[in-house]
Amino acid sequence: MPHSIDQAFTALPLRALADAALARARALGAEHADFRLERVRNASWRLRDARPAGSSDTTDLGYAVRVVHGGTWGFASGVDLTLDAAAKVASQAVAMAKLSAQVIKAAGSDERVELAAEPVHADKSWISAYEIDPFSVPDADKAALLADWSARLLAADGVDHVDASLLTVHENKFYADTAGTVTTQQRVRLHPVLTAVSVDDSSGEFDSMRTLAPPAGRGWEYLTGTGWDWDSELAEIPELLAEKMRAPSVEAGLYDLVVDPSNLWLTIHESIGHATELDRALGYEAAYAGTSFATFDQLGKLRYGSELMNVTGDRTAEHGLATVGYDDEGVEGQSWDLVKDGTLVGYQLDRRIARLTGFERSNGCAYADSPAHVPVQRMANVSLLPDPGGLSTEDLIGGVDRGIYVVGDRSWSIDMQRYNFQFTGQRFFRIENGRLAGQLRDVAYQATTTDFWGSMAAVGGPQTYVLGGAFNCGKAQPGQVAAVSHGCPSALFKGVNILNTTQEAGR
Repeated sequence: MPHSIDQAFTALPLRALADAALARARALGAEHADFRLERVRNASWRLRDARPAGSSDTTDLGYAVRVVHGGTWGFASGVDLTLDAAAKVASQAVAMAKLSAQVIKAAGSDERVELAAEPVHADKSWISAYEIDPFSVPDADKAALLADWSARLLAADGVDHVDASLLTVHENKFYADTAGTVTTQQRVRLHPVLTAVSVDDSSGEFDSMRTLAPPAGRGWEYLTGTGWDWDSELAEIPELLAEKMRAPSVEAGLYDLVVDPSNLWLTIHESIGHATELDRALGYEAAYAGTSFATFDQLGKLRYGSELMNVTGDRTAEHGLATVGYDDEGVEGQSWDLVKDGTLVGYQLDRRIARLTGFERSNGCAYADSPAHVPVQRMANVSLLPDPGGLSTEDLIGGVDRGIYVVGDRSWSIDMQRYNFQFTGQRFFRIENGRLAGQLRDVAYQATTTDFWGSMAAVGGPQTYVLGGAFNCGKAQPGQVAAVSHGCPSALFKGVNILNTTQEAGR
């Protein structure tokens, strides 16, 4: 049954507040102004060994006014839902722009803020793809399900502890600007996680095994069988964890890797997603997590990886965590190429960066994580496309004589240029003569971004494709957090350097 936008949100004086703020900004001489009112509800539940360990339920409600005045940004936010207060916030945004202009002039810069053109989207509504709003489900039912899942794991031999958590978000957003765009949106997303822990009392050694289910732009139905087989995954974790506890330590060296989507999504996020944010590549994000090796002068030239590599930026993917109808600058969601046949052909853009670098239009990558924060250029759903006629994961493994099958994400490290990296995982299986031959421990794969993607020798078919992702991508100062998905198939990489993490740690 189709959803409608929450009436408690639409009953707020959205249009009246926007009109008051935008009229004041115009009267004060702003070349551009936009108004954004948000209500973001976050709730979480945590269990330890099937017993409650904590919960929270918070709502962030407020609005922001952003202006371009005299070629300079200005921004202010407020929580008082009166017309006078909204107009005052607009005045504060213009005052901030004037103050910023003085600072910029004193620094000797004459760069003006100009925005790429965008068609007007008047009176548009958009709702993400979900069936059951998790906030409509009683808290007792959520806790009971997590407790039941935890109890199943605790009942298995070798499982000593279980951590369970569930994060849920319901986000409403109203946007209006002086060009005439007006949008109202509603998004739902959630992230369930269970982690089983095993402890060897005789040696003191311990390890863990986490569910592979990714966070998703879905509703409560995700936890009851739509989009993920929880029963099957929970049933196999104890045996996999027991095998992991007994597994030998890996011998460092070069191996062929078959990387599962549950691991590869994070490598995409760090080495492609962040590297193709154009504000980062231009040096605007240098103070937080670095810039990018994929500099703007290499557009259309940089050999990012093998000819099998095709990567898109996408704000429209169904159930994607970064999927929107319209971004926080009123730009309609869209999909575009970032890497085509192994060559860098695109970037992620907001309206200012698009105009600055000669693009006709933004591709909708502006986002603020709260009404108190200014929109910044944020990551779309960045995904590696499958080979339409590609192999299954089993067949990819079958073509490897000596290698490792990598499953699930864990720790990672990448340099400030998004170039030198290493990644670990949840599970590593030795491949011998095309067959899995037991698990390994202490594995990390290490490479440069271009060497790794250049070693990609086969891409799995659509049947291997999974949309992974994270709730906690960080960027900007003050820091902001955004949820983002990354789809990918299984893929084969040849001759990748494998480190033994225990040896690297000097143990």
